[in-house]
Amino acid sequence: MKLALIIIGSVVGILIVLAVTATIIGSRMAADHIASKSLTVKRPPADVYAVVRNFGHAAEWRSDLKRVEVLAADRFREHGSYGAVTYQIVEDVPNIRIVTKIVDVDLGYSGSWEYALNGSDDGTVVTITERGVVSNPLFRFMSRYLFGHTATINAYLRSLDARLQAKL
Repeated sequence: MKLALIIIGSVVGILIVLAVTATIIGSRMAADHIASKSLTVKRPPADVYAVVRNFGHAAEWRSDLKRVEVLAADRFREHGSYGAVTYQIVEDVPNIRIVTKIVDVDLGYSGSWEYALNGSDDGTVVTITERGVVSNPLFRFMSRYLFGHTATINAYLRSLDARLQAKL
């Protein structure tokens, strides 16, 4: 019994030291970042735009979403495994670019996504650029070193690619 308590205490102590260390390192990192990834899909920009811009139906093809509430013509709330996040569409140029930003202020992170659609001989190059701010130092460390700033973009692009291929 005594050995079990020592082992449990040691594990808890190590976890606390790791969390404190990660928080200290995160507090010395810049809170903001820019991350970008691209994907070429064999569809014209209008087809890609129609799927991306239809935020209300994103839960049908994005595995990270449970549901989406359309709150207004320029506002929607995504419900996923990490809770609810409210977005506003701040720029919408059909078939070319959409920019959304997080409007919630208490998440520990904020920022915007730009979806750029560039027609090419092969279809459309979809580029997502995240301009993010991670205010929580522990989350900042985890976002940079454990998940990577492009993890959500990568998952989105994989889901978008699958959706567009399914519609061929």
